[in-house]
Amino acid sequence: MAHDADDKALAVFEEYRSALFGVAYRMLGRVTDAEDIVQEAWLRWSGAHRDGVRDPRAYLVRVVTRLAIDRLRQHAARRETYVGPWLPEPLPTDRALAGLGATPDGADRAVLADTVSYAVLLVMETLSPLERAVFVLREAFGLPYSEIAAALGRDQPAVRQLAGRARRHMSERRPRFTVDAGERRDLTERFLAAALEGDMDGLMSLLAADVSLVGDSGGRAKAPLRVIEGADKVSRFGLGIAKQAPPAADYHFMDFNGAPTLLVFSHGRPHSVFMLGVADGLVRRVYLVTNPEKLAHLAPPV
Repeated sequence: MAHDADDKALAVFEEYRSALFGVAYRMLGRVTDAEDIVQEAWLRWSGAHRDGVRDPRAYLVRVVTRLAIDRLRQHAARRETYVGPWLPEPLPTDRALAGLGATPDGADRAVLADTVSYAVLLVMETLSPLERAVFVLREAFGLPYSEIAAALGRDQPAVRQLAGRARRHMSERRPRFTVDAGERRDLTERFLAAALEGDMDGLMSLLAADVSLVGDSGGRAKAPLRVIEGADKVSRFGLGIAKQAPPAADYHFMDFNGAPTLLVFSHGRPHSVFMLGVADGLVRRVYLVTNPEKLAHLAPPV
């Protein structure tokens, strides 16, 4: 009987695992931390008195949300000593959308993918842990305020206030990048081609005058420790890193965080990720991740 109960507990947990990971990742921006939290949620679920749990999904979301809030508060001190700019860990879009009910060709795919975009995740970094939790649960997962209130241990009026503040904050600060995947893929391919060919004019033609490049190395690899601003400086940086391409470099285009992304491998190991923010047919933001800790979970496409 105990074995049957354990199997049932595992089956229930697996049904919601992808959604739980989605909650944790959106709140933390880190794949490894999100996986740790999901594992901790499983340990709590497997050891819980489940007979009294009427809604397993709500119970598990509550556990993951509270664990993520605790982890966010722990990270606040660590961010102060992080070397250079901080960017989220790249996450394949299909995994980001798992558990959200989105189909690969669904009309709402782009809207759902936007909830895990770099532009959104970076603005969410400026929210308080509670505001971030409310925003994720409401905007990405569409949970009712009553369920969010139960997850946070707050009353509904307080949760509605948190939601209102978070929405206003996000609306005021988030960049307005295009969600057209075809345009972003085209510009990403042209950006790579121009850089590899040493085509300064070609690069300049793709970039907005006020373009910026944000690099995240964590002090563990090569990347600028300050944001690079302006088409001329970003173009010159792009040409420079193309000349210093890693040995045996393999270039792959994949879909990460809702955007076509250039993934660079060297000798079978992930080396760097380039992601573009595009608006009005021009590149407005270039994201570069080289921190090996943030790339370790990535595998080369088959």
